[in-house]
Amino acid sequence: MSGPSAPSCVPPFGDPSLRSALDMAGAIASGTLGAAELTQHALDRIALVNPRLNAFTSVTADRARRKARDIDAARARGEPLPPLAGVPYAVKNLFDVAGLTTLAGSRVLASAPAASADAVLVDRMERAGAVLVGALNMDEFAYGFTTENTHAGPTRNPHALSHSAGGSSGGCGAAVAAGLVPLSLGSDTNGSIRVPSSVCGIFGLKPTFGRLPRQGSYPFVYSLDHLGPFARSADDLARCFAVLLGDAAPAAGLLGEAGPLRAALLGGYFQQFAGPQARAAARAAAIALGAADEVEFTSAAAARAAAFIITASEGGQLHLDHLRDHYDAMEPLSRDRLAAGALLPASAYIRAQRVRALARAEARRLFERFDLLIAPATPVAAQPLGSESFDLNGTSVPTRPNMGLLTQPISCIGLPVVAAPMRVAPGELPIGVQLIAAPGREEVALRAARMLEAAGATAAGGAA
Repeated sequence: MSGPSAPSCVPPFGDPSLRSALDMAGAIASGTLGAAELTQHALDRIALVNPRLNAFTSVTADRARRKARDIDAARARGEPLPPLAGVPYAVKNLFDVAGLTTLAGSRVLASAPAASADAVLVDRMERAGAVLVGALNMDEFAYGFTTENTHAGPTRNPHALSHSAGGSSGGCGAAVAAGLVPLSLGSDTNGSIRVPSSVCGIFGLKPTFGRLPRQGSYPFVYSLDHLGPFARSADDLARCFAVLLGDAAPAAGLLGEAGPLRAALLGGYFQQFAGPQARAAARAAAIALGAADEVEFTSAAAARAAAFIITASEGGQLHLDHLRDHYDAMEPLSRDRLAAGALLPASAYIRAQRVRALARAEARRLFERFDLLIAPATPVAAQPLGSESFDLNGTSVPTRPNMGLLTQPISCIGLPVVAAPMRVAPGELPIGVQLIAAPGREEVALRAARMLEAAGATAAGGAA
C-alpha cells in the first residue's frame, strides 16, 4: 500500500533488455540466462512490489522453482526448448491451478477442494515452457470493472497507486504493467481484459468468442465469456496467443502479413461516450493506421443493453445456490446485481439474444467494407479507488458499470479485439484503444497493434 512517504507509482522491471517475454525466452535458450535465475528474480520482485500493488492472491514459488530447474536441466542436456521456456507468467484466480483452490475472487469458494489439474490454457502455457508464479486478484465472480475486492482488497494501478487497475482482470493488468511478469492470462466477459489493459497501459487480447477453450476456468456468463492474454508488446501478445491456440508455429503469421489495412474509426456511440483523452487516443490510432473513414455501428447502444441483460440473467442463474446459501459472504458490490438478474423474466433474455443477432449482422456488413474498426477502449483513464462516479463530457456517471461502456457492445457479438496502449501527454494516466477485427481474424488486430508500435504511437512497457 502507498503511504505518505511511499512512491506514488511502481518502477518498471529492472533490466530493459529483459522486459519482453521473447527476450527472456531467447536469453534462456542461448544460455546467457538461467531459468532458475529469472524465476527467482520474478519471485523477489513480487515479494518487493506486490504488498503495495495487491495483484497476487497466491504465489506458486515451489512449483515455479521446480519448473525452472527442469528447464535448466533440459538445456544443459542439449535438448531443444519450447517457445516460452523459462518465461514467468501468472493467471487470474478463476483459472484452475493444480494444488490451488480456484477462488474466482470469492470468499464463498475458499473452502472448496484444491484443483486436481491445470486449466487447458494453463497446461498449454506449461507445455510451451512458461513458468507459473501465481494467481491474480479480480472482482468477485468476474462481475466488475475496478477490482475493488472486499475479500482480497483492491488491486492498485502501478502508474498511480491511489487509482484502480481496472477489472475484472485487474490483477492481470497490474502485474504485467508493473513488470512482475511479462505475460498473464485473464478473462473478458464485458471488457475485463480490455479495461485493465487500457488503464494500465499494456496490450490485451480478447479473442473471437469460442476461439480458445474455457475448460478449467470458473464461468461467469457462458454466452459471453472469453479467455485471453496480456503483454507489454504486440509480438509477446501474438506469441502467447499462438501458444494458447495449441501451436506456437503460427506466431509469425499472426503478425507477418504485409500491405495496408482497410481501417475505419467508429463514430457515433463510441465518440459520444468517450471523454476527450479517449477520443484523442482513438483518433491518433486512426491516423497512424491510415483510417480515413469514420463509420457508425448503430447497434452499439442496443448491444450494450443486451449484454447487460444476458450477463445479469446468466450470472444470476449460475449463482442461485450461492445467493440462497451464502448471501452474507458474497461481495456486496456484485451480489445484489446477481440477485436482480436471477429475477429477470425469460422473455427479456430472449429479446436480448435477438438484439445480439441483429448486432452481429450489422457488424458483418461493416467487415465487408473494412478489415479493422478502431474505437476507444475506456471512456476515461483510471479512476481513484473508491470513486463512485466520474465526469463524462459534463455528465456524472457511475464508475463501476460505466468503465465498460465502450467494450460491452463488442463483447456482446464476440468479435476479436486487441487493446493497445496509446501515447499520452506528460502527467496523464494511460488509456488505450480497441482494434476490432472480423470473427476469427485475430491476426488483423495483432498486425494493427504492431503497426501502431512501429509508428511510435503506443506507450507500452509498464509503469514508469
